[in-house]
Amino acid sequence: MKILFQGDSITDCGRSRENDSYLGHGYPRFVQGKLMVAEPGQNTYVNTGISGNRIVDVYARIKADIINLKPDVMSILIGINDVWHEVSRQNGVDAPKFEKIYCMLIEEVLEALPDIKIMILEPFVLKGCATIESWDFFASETKLRAEAARRVAEKYNLTFIPLQEMFDSMPDCVRPDYWAGDGVHPTAAGHELISNEWIKAYKAL
Repeated sequence: MKILFQGDSITDCGRSRENDSYLGHGYPRFVQGKLMVAEPGQNTYVNTGISGNRIVDVYARIKADIINLKPDVMSILIGINDVWHEVSRQNGVDAPKFEKIYCMLIEEVLEALPDIKIMILEPFVLKGCATIESWDFFASETKLRAEAARRVAEKYNLTFIPLQEMFDSMPDCVRPDYWAGDGVHPTAAGHELISNEWIKAYKAL
């Protein structure tokens, strides 16, 4: 099978643009390692996440970076930049448009690849140096994108992978930035948590 990881910088995470076998140093790489042991020689892995992407950016490259690749399984983690870009650049994507474009994306992928299995990962945010000054906005708006992502998954009968509650439930003995240094980008520990949830959902497909 071909497994595709799609999303923003959390998925991109330094992946190679020249060598498809190098998936970066985030959760796609951790998932790849687990599956290469559990399912040796059975899968190929591709990461087309791009740092800074919003849902509209992923939709703009749907043909080249999803449909043309013909994946059997795709996971997508998108949403935090739709919030963050509003804070930093006044160029975010509001929650209703986020959901509308997400639906368009999924519908077109399913039309082109009717046998594909899709997993939608919940966008999340933690307190960190990039989020703390606008925390109320980050928290409330990311929640709206998370709720929208869940509705999209339910509408098309897709697998939804919740992440916010998982991060919120982590032990109080360490600071939140232990899991995501700036509140957005996971540390190695944060990526490990995401990869564990990804594998659980994958096994249930």
